[in-house]
Amino acid sequence: MIDSVVNISTSQNAPAAAEKAVPSPQVPEGSPFEDFFDEFFNKRGDNGPKRPSRKQTSLGSGFVIDPNGIVVTNNHVIDGADEITVNFNDGSKLTAELVGKDQKTDMAVLRVKPPKPLKAVKFGDAEKLRVGDWVLAIGNPFGLGGSVSAGIVSARNRNINSGPYDNFIQTDAAINRGNSGGPLFNTDGDVVGINTAIISPSGGSIGIGFSVPSTIAKNVVDQILQFGETRRGWIGVRIQEVTDDIAESLGIKGPDKGALIAGVNDDGPAAKAGMQSGDVVLKFDGKPVRAMRDLPRIVADTVIDREVEVTVWRKDKEVTLKLKVGRLEETDPKQAALKAPSPAEEPKTGAALGLSFTAITDELRLKFSLKPDAKGLVITKVDPGSKAQENQIQEGDLLVEVAQETVEKPADVTKRLDALKKEGKKTALLLLSGKQGDVRFVALSIE
Repeated sequence: MIDSVVNISTSQNAPAAAEKAVPSPQVPEGSPFEDFFDEFFNKRGDNGPKRPSRKQTSLGSGFVIDPNGIVVTNNHVIDGADEITVNFNDGSKLTAELVGKDQKTDMAVLRVKPPKPLKAVKFGDAEKLRVGDWVLAIGNPFGLGGSVSAGIVSARNRNINSGPYDNFIQTDAAINRGNSGGPLFNTDGDVVGINTAIISPSGGSIGIGFSVPSTIAKNVVDQILQFGETRRGWIGVRIQEVTDDIAESLGIKGPDKGALIAGVNDDGPAAKAGMQSGDVVLKFDGKPVRAMRDLPRIVADTVIDREVEVTVWRKDKEVTLKLKVGRLEETDPKQAALKAPSPAEEPKTGAALGLSFTAITDELRLKFSLKPDAKGLVITKVDPGSKAQENQIQEGDLLVEVAQETVEKPADVTKRLDALKKEGKKTALLLLSGKQGDVRFVALSIE
């Protein structure tokens, strides 16, 4: 295995720093010294002499997945490099070219041209890993060369807030600076992870390291090799977490709460499939959505243009939708505006749940800088110390729905709350829209 693990060194030409500026002297026009000073300072430049550019170097790790010269590493190992050199265990070195990279998963694929076939490793199935399984990390810690450390899988599906698709393997196998991009092996000798990050106050290993699972890495590598870039699935929704209060208000039971749809892009695949704000996605393409952060990762890994089944929770029952997955464009907005109901024609006020609200007026539109097409009931007051305040509801927010029913006038709010009480509900699910059109759900107690 160790012959397939490589050290990666990079160099980058750093901009030269100018020395302290020396101002040009003021020479009287026509002076015999005028030509002399002009020539001298033109050679130096107005900002003084500049040092020659210097090279910055960095070290990391990687591994060979194809005998013909395909190497996998982390994007941050080679990011911004002018030269990339792959150093092999036998002492040989080869210059590498960048095939492609993916910042969201911190992956990069390199290509070298070896004089003879290289020893390669293959990806294993990270989904089969269990907490407590033994793993080996091989890499280039602190530039020492090929080093092996052993440990166990400490946890799976870790979210360290490094990107939208976090799903790390946590291990206590020693991972240090220079190990980035190196492989994490299972006991069968297959790569089940790519060592990427550590948590450490000192910069050295304290037994908390993280690896990108092979199931994610292999998909990214395959796409880079095929297209030179990653192509992720997209359905055009804005999602939020299903809290315990929201789950209770929607009648969702069990530990798996799914992902709550807070907004739907008018032109996106979800809208075309009939998905609505307030739906809770429970399954996507047969895969369970246990929490909000599962959905972006599952959708991103789905083949573009594939038609899949999506199970959503809608008004106390499961509904199955057919959806054709689109392609995520990096320039596309991540959130879509949500259409809201029209306000009442005659301004009236109401109060409930620690909130005071009224229909939109020109005065309120100006006061709260609401968009011209903003619709809903304007929150004009939030009671201090109320649950509404704890949930960061603010004056100027728009109340769009109560219990997944649109409210067009303050009386509608009271009507919906009375209906919920008769049904024995303890919480009311509110759909709120911010001043800039961003939407979110909040569950408030009605007791």
